Formats: sequence, structure tokens, C-alpha cells
Amino acid sequence: MLQQLRSHLAASRVQAPEATALSKPAAVLIALTDNSDNPSVVLTRRSQHLSSHSGEVSLPGGKWDPEDGPLQVTALRESHEEIGLEPNRVDVLGSLPVFQTWQGVQVVPFVGVVPERLQYIPNLDELDAIFQVPLQFFIDDNRLRTDVFERNVGHVWSPAYEYEGFEIWGFTARLLVNFLNGAFDVGIGPDNPAPVKDWSRA
Repeated sequence: MLQQLRSHLAASRVQAPEATALSKPAAVLIALTDNSDNPSVVLTRRSQHLSSHSGEVSLPGGKWDPEDGPLQVTALRESHEEIGLEPNRVDVLGSLPVFQTWQGVQVVPFVGVVPERLQYIPNLDELDAIFQVPLQFFIDDNRLRTDVFERNVGHVWSPAYEYEGFEIWGFTARLLVNFLNGAFDVGIGPDNPAPVKDWSRA
């Protein structure tokens, strides 16, 4: 699986844009464990005391700082600050196209491979959990529900998953599914036997 991913990213050759060319630039790291057949992705859960997105599952990353320079530095810096991941332990394979949140933040995802049994240290000011989910879990698409949103960026859907008590939904779930569809052509779409929740009517 990792070899297929390396080939896909090498062929796609997506060039990460300059942060100054984006509105509200940010970067995240899709950190995959170094297991060639069954890699997992490293995810976090934001602390309950935070003023925004509290308790939500997310990828390591955050807003660009002008001192960072390239957005790849942002992804690695934030990963280090949030989960104690040293930048030199990440084999960055490449970047993905810009993915925009409904609030207008333009996020550049970077894909990297990390040692499989690496120990992480959560920054308790920001996180209350770090966990890993096999990519195959998302590829199997046994979702909890399908969320539908009506946003100013258009009609948006997102799968929602539950893994060992963690609910993975919204931006993080959409980004991971978009990544898997592009890298492995798995065809995950809005149609699924799981129930639909229309948040525009909530």
C-alpha cells in the first residue's frame, strides 16, 4: 500500500503553493506508519477546554506562521508541538491539493511516513488523545452516518466514522476520504447504507 502511495504522489507531483498566495493558510500532516501492507494514520483529539473545535478529531497541524516559510515547515512544526513528533522522523512523500474549510481556511495537506512504533507525547494544552487508525478501516467505509451540510462554499457531505470510541467526521473525514480516493481510487462517495444527518436542518 505504501509503495502504491509513493508511486501516486511521485506521478501527481503536486507542488505546495506559497503560503502568501493563500487566504488563511494552514497545513496538516497525514502521518502514516511505516507498515507497507497495513499503514495507520496518526490522529489527535482536541482538548475539551479549547474555544474552537473542542473535542474534535483532527490531523496534526495548524495555521501558518510567517516565520515558517514553506507550508511543509508549518505541518512539521505543528506536529512537533502537538504530538512530540520530531521533524527528522518524518519521511515527507509529497503534498496534496489545497483543501478548504467552510470557514475559508486554505489547508495544504502533506503526506509523510513515520516509524511504526514511535511513541508520541500529547501537548495537553491542545490535545487530550493521540491514536492511530488503519487506512483499511476507512477504505472499508463502514461509516457511522453520512453528514450533509449547506455551507457558503456549496453543498458539502462528509462520512462520519467511529473507531474505538473516537468519532471521526467533518473536515478530517472529508480530507482522508479525498486522499484515499485519489491515491487508491477506492471510490468512496456519499452513497452508503448508513443513515444521513442533515446538519442544515439541525
